[in-house]
Amino acid sequence: MAFLFGLVIGVVVGVALIIAFVKSENARSKRRAELAATVAAFARMTVEDSRKIFTPDQYPSWVVFSKQQKLKWLNSHLVKIWPAVNEAASELIKMNVEPVLESYRPVVLASLKFSKFTLGTVAPQFTGISIVEDGSDGITMELEMQWDGNPNIVLDIKTYLGVALPVQVKNIGFTGVFRLIFRPLVEELPCFGAVCVSLRQKKKLDFTLKVVGGDLSTIPGMSDAIEGTIRDAIEDSIMWPVRKVIPILPGDYSDLELKPVGKLDVKLVQAKGLTNKDLIGKSDPYAVLYVRPVRERTKKSKTINNDLNPVWNEHFQFIVEDPLTQHLVVKIYDDEGLQASELIGCAHIRLNELEPGKVKDVWLELVKDLEIQRDKKDRGKVNLELLYCPSGMGNGFTSPFAEKYSMTSLEKVLKSSTESKEAAENGGVTKKREVIVRGVLSVTVISADDLPAADLLGKSDPFVVLTLRKAGTKNKTRVVMDSLNPVWNQTFDFVVEDGLHDMLILEVWDHDTFGKDYMGRCIITLTRVILEGEYKETYDLDGAKSGKLNLNLKWTAQPIYRDT
Repeated sequence: MAFLFGLVIGVVVGVALIIAFVKSENARSKRRAELAATVAAFARMTVEDSRKIFTPDQYPSWVVFSKQQKLKWLNSHLVKIWPAVNEAASELIKMNVEPVLESYRPVVLASLKFSKFTLGTVAPQFTGISIVEDGSDGITMELEMQWDGNPNIVLDIKTYLGVALPVQVKNIGFTGVFRLIFRPLVEELPCFGAVCVSLRQKKKLDFTLKVVGGDLSTIPGMSDAIEGTIRDAIEDSIMWPVRKVIPILPGDYSDLELKPVGKLDVKLVQAKGLTNKDLIGKSDPYAVLYVRPVRERTKKSKTINNDLNPVWNEHFQFIVEDPLTQHLVVKIYDDEGLQASELIGCAHIRLNELEPGKVKDVWLELVKDLEIQRDKKDRGKVNLELLYCPSGMGNGFTSPFAEKYSMTSLEKVLKSSTESKEAAENGGVTKKREVIVRGVLSVTVISADDLPAADLLGKSDPFVVLTLRKAGTKNKTRVVMDSLNPVWNQTFDFVVEDGLHDMLILEVWDHDTFGKDYMGRCIITLTRVILEGEYKETYDLDGAKSGKLNLNLKWTAQPIYRDT
């Protein structure tokens, strides 16, 4: 049993090390032979060591599922076989990475290819191993790797002006965790059918770019564009949940491929107390949001000029591939016009904190860096509404952002008939349509508690102004004299033309004979009431030392559609 375990571990690690970036079905036969010989040599050395360190009734000390252990034995063998790994893997990595780089090529460049690519003479060092128990019918292993290599990598870059630039990638420093998934487990050696390889965590990735015989800084923006391209290519090609599936035994492994498993709807509501980055005036904030940090999946909000408490109320949707490990990232920037935007702060939330099918309203504190949170400076906070909907979610649930939310049978028939007619008129092409949730919002202002005293005698004469932000419709309650805990019990109806993109603002004022004094406000999106139909809630007053508003909201929907 111990010998078999050593054999499996040897083959597993050997395969993962050598063909992590290789698609076996596309490799040349000569390279396949080199890879097979290297794997066999690695497995043979590992098995020889396993005979020395294994006893029939004892596993080696590093086999611990709960924490990472040093792997001196693996590193010593890797040093021995590194020349073979370098020779076999360099061309294959180049062949697979070049198309990815080309797809992310900056628009200012005509071509972006490798002229030289070798991994160098310095082997990476593995500093830990752990087994992830995820309940699947396979083995999930995570290997932590550190590499300060001396590769010979030269990019052949050509501009549209005909200028050729040989750019060398130097001083590479990398630390990260690779995830290896071995599925399915079978009786035939090497005891698994395929390997999924992914970069689970990128702790550090440093490198420098240098033009051979020149200076890249002489071309403004070129260095940043190339560096961004390299980082985007890494994110999109191997960062988890993206994975490379390498078949080991014949079979269908399509179930191991990356697939969307749900959608995340995000409403960027507002931010408060942002750090001012401008010497004159106030910051002009905008937000960047993503689940996977690749260009086509990154969303950007509009810019709110001269405001440290911006209100956006913008909706974005993201594809989710792994809700257990993925998270939403929000970065707030100050728009500097023609100059580079300055980061105000960033925040993130793990998707496994969200209950499927339920809207979560969160305030996230902004920090300087998501990885190193040593800076305790107050940078403000951002308000989000989040709704995660797994694919095929049943139990009668329908997302309010879904196209057919709250449609009656008649509306479905009319929409289908209209779309068929439009498709016939447009040569079979149907215009994309965006749902507009129209209806009546009934707001009952019940009461307020613990309002701040605005008068000299320690009392206030409060009233509430209700505003539908997008429509501009306003209503207000009566004035309650001499009270810090007023009771109104007044209901107001608003005709809402676009519920998903509108919001309700309630401002509390103190009535005076010669004017009025502002006491505080609360801002409410309509997502929750659209989803739940009716609810009762207590809201804190923003901008006030104390005070709460007790409200009841009710929604009666009537959706319509518009072309986008």
